[in-house]
Amino acid sequence: MPAYVRALLPVLAGIRRHRVFTVALVAAAALRVITMLGYPPARMYWYDSFAYLHNAVHLQPDQGFHPIGYPLLLRALLPFHSVGVVVAVQHAMGLATGVVVYAALRGRGLPGWAAVAASAPVLFDASFLRLEHAVVSDTLFILLVVAATALLVRRPVPSARAAATAGLLLGGAALTRTVALPLIMLVLLVLAVRRVPWRRPAVLALAGLLPVAAYAAWYGGVHGRIGVSGSDGVALWARSMTFADCAVIQPPQDLAPLCPNGTVLDAAGEYVWAKESSLNRLPGGHVALNDRARAFALRAVAAQPVDYLREVVKDTALAFPWTPVAHPARAVPAFGFALGTWPLPADQPLADQVRREYDPDLTGMRSVRPYADLLIAYQYPAYLRGPLLAAILLLGLTGALRRPGRAAALPWAVAVTLLVAPVAVLDFDHRYVLPVVPVACLAAGLTFARPPRRAAVRKAGETPREVPSAERGR
Repeated sequence: MPAYVRALLPVLAGIRRHRVFTVALVAAAALRVITMLGYPPARMYWYDSFAYLHNAVHLQPDQGFHPIGYPLLLRALLPFHSVGVVVAVQHAMGLATGVVVYAALRGRGLPGWAAVAASAPVLFDASFLRLEHAVVSDTLFILLVVAATALLVRRPVPSARAAATAGLLLGGAALTRTVALPLIMLVLLVLAVRRVPWRRPAVLALAGLLPVAAYAAWYGGVHGRIGVSGSDGVALWARSMTFADCAVIQPPQDLAPLCPNGTVLDAAGEYVWAKESSLNRLPGGHVALNDRARAFALRAVAAQPVDYLREVVKDTALAFPWTPVAHPARAVPAFGFALGTWPLPADQPLADQVRREYDPDLTGMRSVRPYADLLIAYQYPAYLRGPLLAAILLLGLTGALRRPGRAAALPWAVAVTLLVAPVAVLDFDHRYVLPVVPVACLAAGLTFARPPRRAAVRKAGETPREVPSAERGR
């Protein structure tokens, strides 16, 4: 038998064992090819995309909202000088995320059809197709978080290698989107509740926090103060503008100019950029005002905690209606595939520079028929409606509560944190809900996972004496 045939035998055997998922994966890949053909070259966000591409060329810590993780990926792809290559890689990452969810659930004993169902949203939801086709950090962030979570639920007790790898992935996620910083602490807390031997959480913490600490030190060397972001205070200040009452807060004189000035906008995030908001009427810009903005916002939260929580709950609830709610009103919450052309923004100062330095052929996105027509028709049925997301989260919660010590608790806690944290520190965005979906599906699938065998627990490095009582009796 030829060597190449022998090399293919394990692959063919794997396809035969997972034939249903293989068909699903091929179909999902075809959808991504259609997306690239239907909307070349890529979707560009006015601020984010151009800032990321600029930072990839001029690699250093950004004082704005974006840490270094995604620019590092763009830098690795810089030799191709093509945003088309960037989104092709991101579409592959979307497929990889589906593979990770499927593999994790199959490893915990779920039948093939159930694991395929859990991976279906990230593989087939049209919102993920659109997200992967945009030059933004979300697809990389999703893959890092899902991979880290899957590693930690493969066994009742993660191995030291799995803990270290998961820590590195979570550290990378935190350097891709700062909203992942609390996830490291959250994971450590869940592992402590599960009474995992202390060495595993210690390894995870070390592996996760070292990259963040190194970046914070680099940030400090460049900008004069240790940190990972220069706009976190501005974001929280914008959140406070939806409820702040300076008659209650009574800010000191230096913070009083940051009080609401009568400008009323329909979403907290709009206050970051609106020229008429009080912060943007002050001299200095976001970076210079960041510390003052944070100080004001923290005073507002401390003085009006009930009002703050009410706004967070109200905006988080926007994830669950059947018909997506536009927030802000100018946004397209879903069903964004359409016919037309979307030129590069004329008022984007980095557009010409990015074209010169990263992709000389960069143009605005356009639709190409008949591929765009297929996606326009596809997006309406292929959308995870809010009540379905709520049902998935409730199913994961059921698994976490009914089976204490089981793996569903960790991905469920991660999913809820990813849902609430962006709203708590800035605002709701339908785009920010998408990272919740695959982790919530992982939690829901683990609700039906088989109880681990004693041998599997011992192989993971835990003695019978250390096994949680809820699992010893199974």
